[in-house]
Amino acid sequence: MDENYEPKQAAGDKNRGKDKKKKKSSDYEKEIGRLQVELAHLQAWVKKAGARIVIVFEGRDAAGKGGMIKRITEKVSPRVFRVVALPAPTEREKSQIYMQRYIAHLPAAGEVVIFDRSWYNRAGVDRVMGFASDKKAQRFLELAPRFEAAIVESGVILLKYFLTVSEEEQERRFRRRIDDPLRQWKLSPMDVESYQRWWDYTRVYDEMLRMTDSNHAPWWIVPSDDKKRARVNCISHILQSIPYERVKFEAPDLGKRQKRPSAYVEDRAIRHVVPDTTS
Repeated sequence: MDENYEPKQAAGDKNRGKDKKKKKSSDYEKEIGRLQVELAHLQAWVKKAGARIVIVFEGRDAAGKGGMIKRITEKVSPRVFRVVALPAPTEREKSQIYMQRYIAHLPAAGEVVIFDRSWYNRAGVDRVMGFASDKKAQRFLELAPRFEAAIVESGVILLKYFLTVSEEEQERRFRRRIDDPLRQWKLSPMDVESYQRWWDYTRVYDEMLRMTDSNHAPWWIVPSDDKKRARVNCISHILQSIPYERVKFEAPDLGKRQKRPSAYVEDRAIRHVVPDTTS
């Protein structure tokens, strides 16, 4: 008998495996749905209370920050939940105080600002890629806790999350991006550098987490090899960390729609209507 022979899986076993996977996916969607309802309640409280909230997402490339943020924001108002993902600084911004362009995006009353990467670029990619010297990075690490203390003392709720992923899982996700046209846009030159320089990033992230973890703004680590589990755990933690209350919804009275005026004449001008391509 061939030593590599493996017995074929019975049809019943295959079906049970599919059913189990489908149930797991169904359970996840149900839990995410429940959490998104709570995020809507949080939104109502933030608006009524005039609360100011900052949520910082950092972590390894391909750890799932984008998917996490999407699940948080897809059922709430972008006027309340603002996502800030800043591009590389302009020449003018390079001449400013480092924190200056981030301060401009901090929340006003009734806002939740989510940073998809943040001022911690100085301690991570800037340092590894040589955009900032070790001296500047060290100075940033010394000042960051004081900067965050000032934010918190002003009444802002500040939450910081660092998403981790294993070497093996990161590589699997990168290779999936290479093979999938719908994901290729996610693979940037910086992602390739982060893949090749895994241990350089490990060193600076370890120091960043150690030096900027504080009582007023602790780092919360989110293991993210399982994206769905990470999303449920992180969103649950966000909701548990904010002392919000459910706000009673005051349903508006729609009243009656006005009647069509007798003198109204339908406009007969040509309209360009999108063709119906559905079958």
